[in-house]
Amino acid sequence: MGKKLSEQQIESYKRDGFLSPVDIFSQAEAATMREALEAAEAKWPEAFVGSARNNAHYNIKVLDEIVHNSDLVDAVEDLIGPDILNYGTVLFIKEARDPGFVSWHQDARYMGLEPHIGVTAWVALSPSNAESGCMQMIPGSHLENIRDHNDTFGEENILTRGQEIVDIDESKTVATPLLPGQVSFHSARVIHSSQPNNSDDRRIGFAIQSYLPPQVEQTLARTHAQLVRGSDPHGNFEVAPRPLDDMVPENVSLRDEVNATWSEILYNGAEKRRNY
Repeated sequence: MGKKLSEQQIESYKRDGFLSPVDIFSQAEAATMREALEAAEAKWPEAFVGSARNNAHYNIKVLDEIVHNSDLVDAVEDLIGPDILNYGTVLFIKEARDPGFVSWHQDARYMGLEPHIGVTAWVALSPSNAESGCMQMIPGSHLENIRDHNDTFGEENILTRGQEIVDIDESKTVATPLLPGQVSFHSARVIHSSQPNNSDDRRIGFAIQSYLPPQVEQTLARTHAQLVRGSDPHGNFEVAPRPLDDMVPENVSLRDEVNATWSEILYNGAEKRRNY
């Protein structure tokens, strides 16, 4: 038995490359966090447009608090050990009736992180289900080689390059619906996707992408990470601070600096770029 997860859950993650759902926050806690997030959106709309949705935990306190939540980090410790870095975060928000989708892909293909031993935590702040476009996984695909991806830059594909893997056997698809407050965990190597939001509510997902053991290296550029738990004897990343308040100028500047580096990493070798 781990700190948060059962032995069966840990073995399921190792076998399938993902684990879902895991109860971390109550629905009431998720509603409070959503309210705080949407209040920040209303006050600083520029902080939630395009690439600013990346690494918003550097400048929005409620998101940083999610990253460091002890129950969530306990679950991560059960999967990767006691020394934990947070490499970054992404807000995946699909508006009501939004045609945006995420094509089949593997995170590890473009992230530049080696080895591929981190874990992404995907926190639902609104219902994430078949109607609203929850994530779908191909179980066991994390045990295979990294697949070739085609850059489509599709208008409704919300991935940076619109990258996609072709020839997926979709009969193996497993959906991962979440209630507000529930979390799914997935490997950077597992093949996954999500469909458009056909519901009348926003689908708000907050991805910590990824929690890393400190021996992981960024092979394409030097960048920042937060030390979430334990120690970091390797020093492969610049140490990023936690925000003491929302939208503090130096924290916004750090977010922008990190996102500029992320752009160089994620678009490495691409023919063009988008603002996310």
